[in-house]
This record gives sequence, C-alpha cells and structure tokens, in this order.
Amino acid sequence: MSKIDLAYAIGLKPEKAIEYFKAKGYAFSWNWEEIWQEAHARAFTVAKVTRMDILQDIRTGIQDALDNGSTYQEFAKGLTPLLKSKGWWGRQEQVNEQTGEITSVQLGSPYRLRTMFDQNVQTAYNVGRYRTQMENVADRPYWEYVAVMDARTRPAHAMLNGRVFRSDDPFWDSFYPPNGWRCRCRVRALDDANLAERGQQVESSQGKLSQRDELVSKKTGELQPVTVFRDISTQTGKKESVAPDVGWSYNPGKVDWKPDLKKYDSEVAKLWER
Repeated sequence: MSKIDLAYAIGLKPEKAIEYFKAKGYAFSWNWEEIWQEAHARAFTVAKVTRMDILQDIRTGIQDALDNGSTYQEFAKGLTPLLKSKGWWGRQEQVNEQTGEITSVQLGSPYRLRTMFDQNVQTAYNVGRYRTQMENVADRPYWEYVAVMDARTRPAHAMLNGRVFRSDDPFWDSFYPPNGWRCRCRVRALDDANLAERGQQVESSQGKLSQRDELVSKKTGELQPVTVFRDISTQTGKKESVAPDVGWSYNPGKVDWKPDLKKYDSEVAKLWER
C-alpha cells in the first residue's frame, strides 16, 4: 500500500482530519456496539482494550498516520511488537469486567490492526472533508456519492455511486461515508457548471428514506435502527433498498467533536485536554 491517497481530496485541509481525531476523548468497551454511532465520533475506543496504555499506544499510531501520512505497513510495523510485548496479542482467555464472564477472545492481530487503521483514518478524512465542504457549500451546494467501483465494492455502495443530492438533503445525515467497516466511499462537491458538464441531475431523497431494525448482537438479540434508501438502482435498473452497515447509520462530521469530560475520571480528562 502506498501513502494515503489524497489525490481525490482537492481542497481538503488535512488539519481538519487531524483536528477531529485529536479532539476525541477515550472510552473502554468490551464489544464494539457498546460505543454507539455518534459516541464513536467523540471517543477513541478499541473493543477488548481495557488498559489505558494500550489504548494510547494504538491511538498514537493512528495519530502518526494522520499527521505524517504513514502507511498501514508502517503503522503495523511499529505497533505490532509493542502490543506483543504488553501481552495484548492473539487469542486469549479474558475476563469481561462488566459481567465477570471468562471467554476466549481475539486481541491484537493483523486483521484487527488493519480494521482499526482503515476505520479511523477513513473516518477522520471524511469528517475533515465534510467540514471543508460545509464551509464552501454556498459555492458548491451539490454533493455526489462516489464509490470506488472495483471488485471489492459492496453492491449497496455501488448503487449509490454517482447519485447527487443537495448538501442539505436528509440523505447525508445517514449516508455520508464511511457507511461500514472498511468503506472506501467519499463525497464530491459540485457546482452548477459541474452538473452541466457531467450531465448530472440533482435528486431528492424525499419519500425514499425509511428506517428498519437490524440485529446488532446475536448474543443479546439487541436491535438498532438503520436508515434505508429505496429507489431505482443505477446499476440494475430495478427498485432496490440499501442501508449503511449496522452502527454506521449516521454522519460523524455533524457530531460535536468535544467529549463530555464529566463522564471521564480526572486522569483521562487530562489526556484529552493536552
């Protein structure tokens, strides 16, 4: 993998992505769904990490990637031996401090590191892009959903590729990327001249949005609502429904970045305030 590709992000101020990530607080969680949607925009968390030093180690590696454009390989090379030296690696029996239950869980692994890296870096860049686009919304009021469109692209994301909505359309409250784990989609801001050149039409999500409950955890049976977009697919020509992955049906760029420091003990709060 080469350096993080920002060629698509003409006009993006990288410092906005960096500012977003730096503004996060800290949170501990046993399962990923315990820190839900908007809360992820305010707090950095990694499931099964219950030690502050390990949480900080992972966060520092991701912060370096944002600050310096480090690759995943560089991130993993520096972090893997550190996590192994602290015992946070491989499958181990651990105690869930909330329930007292002892279970075999996956701690650090190449797959988990890749997921952490992709999720946090992609989210930060998309939040930075959202903030920049909002600053220029008077000049570029139309937003186009852009999927990568290769063999790895999910059908749901491919269906949205090329669709244009106004920046204030409710569609973006739930579908501004990322829309799932390792989602690579982005949004392109357009003006009237761009639309004319491309022959694109601005559509409305009115009457096309609804909600449905999706299963979050098989173990608990918990359900959470996701937003559903239903329309004629540009790929198949048939009416289809698409939704973000469960837990991703929100726009992190619209969330107030500053965490509520009253929810953290004094030592954790000081870490954010630095």
